[in-house]
Amino acid sequence: MRIQTLDLLFQNTPGLIASYLIESAGEYALVETGPGSTLETLRTAIRAAGVAESAIRKVFVTHIHLDHAGAAGWFAQNGATIYCHPSAARHLIDPSRLIESARMVYGDQMDPLWGPMLPAPAERVVAMQDGESVKFGAVEVLAWDTPGHARHHHAFVIGDVCFTGDVAGMRLQNTSYLSVPAAPPQFDPVAYVQSVDRLIAANFQTLYLTHFGPVHEVSAHLAAYRPRITEIHQRVAAWLAEGVSEEESRARYLAAEHAIALQSGLTEAQWQTCEIGNSTAMCADGVRLFCVKGR
Repeated sequence: MRIQTLDLLFQNTPGLIASYLIESAGEYALVETGPGSTLETLRTAIRAAGVAESAIRKVFVTHIHLDHAGAAGWFAQNGATIYCHPSAARHLIDPSRLIESARMVYGDQMDPLWGPMLPAPAERVVAMQDGESVKFGAVEVLAWDTPGHARHHHAFVIGDVCFTGDVAGMRLQNTSYLSVPAAPPQFDPVAYVQSVDRLIAANFQTLYLTHFGPVHEVSAHLAAYRPRITEIHQRVAAWLAEGVSEEESRARYLAAEHAIALQSGLTEAQWQTCEIGNSTAMCADGVRLFCVKGR
């Protein structure tokens, strides 16, 4: 099996969103498609890897957030089968509700950021249950239910490697700052930690992060990431108990993460890249929503 990292150059920025091109026994698959706004970049990268787009017959998406699955419908309309979490399937087939919700959040920036999300033909969408596998070339792709970032989140396992979507966090390549993707509305720190524990117990050789790239120091990465989930939850919960406003919560969250990032060795430019990939304002809102619902 051969795995290639395809950089989608989201917002003309390297190292933020990856799609993974996998070859096994002459067959080709993708894990993650990225958003519709980077579809042409992805198609160009596939061809540059010497692979015809028509050769990609299987596409695995970890969840249906636009930065992970926005371009899945295009591949489905062109003959690929999309594999996803059972709760994600209907949104791939009819993305109108997802698009409407995103447009309410992003407004005029919706199209420049995310581009179009085409509907996938129903016969091209296959929901995978936890523990279910799909044969691909000489290997099997196993679906793992890994909620916490979203309830409809799968990680995909092939042997001793795992494609983690957002469940193992965001980390710029060659840096140590770990950012917790916590966008609303489904952040759940208890489920999140349980999902990370499942990854820890598996002793994977390599993790493939959508944001961004392969991680070979798996034990150290997951051991460092696990407490970060609890940290951001406890932080925002304490602010909510103080009666801090949403606006102030966002400002405090940004300041706290900025300080942690710079202390870990990030440059200011790298921090700005992190903000493009995982907005602290959106994360503050996601954690706060969980805290409000849990009261």
